[in-house]
Order: sequence, then structure tokens, then C-alpha cells
Amino acid sequence: MTFSNAWKPPGKDCGACGFHTCGSFSAAVALNQKEESDCVFYKTPQTIAQPISVSSYSGTDVTGTPYDFVIHAFPNEPSARKIILPFRADLTERLDIRPNDIVLGRPAGAGCPVQHVIRVRDADLVTGVITGCVVSPAEARGNPDVKDVKMYHMIGFEGRAQIITKPPEFGKRYSFLPGFCMMHRAHSGLVNMVLNKPSGIHVRVEGVIVL
Repeated sequence: MTFSNAWKPPGKDCGACGFHTCGSFSAAVALNQKEESDCVFYKTPQTIAQPISVSSYSGTDVTGTPYDFVIHAFPNEPSARKIILPFRADLTERLDIRPNDIVLGRPAGAGCPVQHVIRVRDADLVTGVITGCVVSPAEARGNPDVKDVKMYHMIGFEGRAQIITKPPEFGKRYSFLPGFCMMHRAHSGLVNMVLNKPSGIHVRVEGVIVL
């Protein structure tokens, strides 16, 4: 079968359908190997909402809270970079977390109820700070090498800023939305890096809380 005109996969790459990306799921549907209803986000055409896309951010989150910009992935990366600190900072060294490892945990320090799967880009064995990109939960399922830190503090985000109402300025606190946040909740953070690059405005925010 093919997708109806009324519904498309949401682009969350959650892995619940058994595929790492919504693109792979779409290909399976086109080959009649999967049905639209195999997606956990599928809704009937009468009740669906329009999926969020890079061009259609409204400027308010699911609760109506406004945000100033959206942080998207750097080129050739799956998501905006997250900077995290396990509740026990020594776990980074104890678990020998290294670049390209898969780390599992929940940002409980910010009160987020969603468990995240993160592919590590950098891990500091002295401070315990880990930088990585959120990837599909399918990368953790059945993976014996997953390193589970249980809970962590969400220290910061880094990526390309899509301006909604205000451009980021160094040293100021803004409300922002991480691109394709599964809760679709505005966050707040202090901007401590703004770089104008050919690929867009590169920004880092720290001191993050969920609004």
C-alpha cells in the first residue's frame, strides 16, 4: 500500500515500528511490508493533526508557551547535540563511556519523563560530562553494549538555530525548542555561543530547564 494523502509518519524516528527511521518505515509501507497503522503515532484521517516540520513551527509549544528559536541538528548529524551529566558523574569513567557508544537515560534533572537514547560524540572522564545526539530507541533494543546511566542532568544543547521570534544573542537567556522534541515543550537556556556559519547560526545554550 502507499500512504494516504491525509497522514504521513511524524519524523520522530522513535523506532517503535521496528525501523530506525521514519524513512525506512515509509519504504516498507511502499513495498507492502508494513501498514500505516503499524506506526504508534498513526491516527485515522478524521482525528490526525498536522505533523511538525522544520518549516511549520508555530512559535508556541503544546501548552501554549512561546519560544524564540528552534535548535536543529548540525549538518550530517541526526539531532541537536545534548550535553548531559549523569546523576553520578563517576559513571562516565566507571562505564568507560567513549565516542560512538550508546547511552541510555532520562533527563530527570529537568523533569522530562521521556527516556532518551544518545550516541556519544565526546565524554569527559574527569567531569563526567557527555555530549551526544539523540538517536532512535531501536539502536538500544537488544544491544548488549548499551551503557545505562539511569538518570542525568540536562546541561545544554548545541546546534543550528531557526529563528522564530528573536535571534540568539550571547549572554542572554531565551526560550527555545529542541527540534522534534517528543514532548513539544519549550525549554529555557542561557546562550553562551553564537557563530554565523555557512550552514546557519550555530548556537549553544546551557543552564537548561523545561518550561
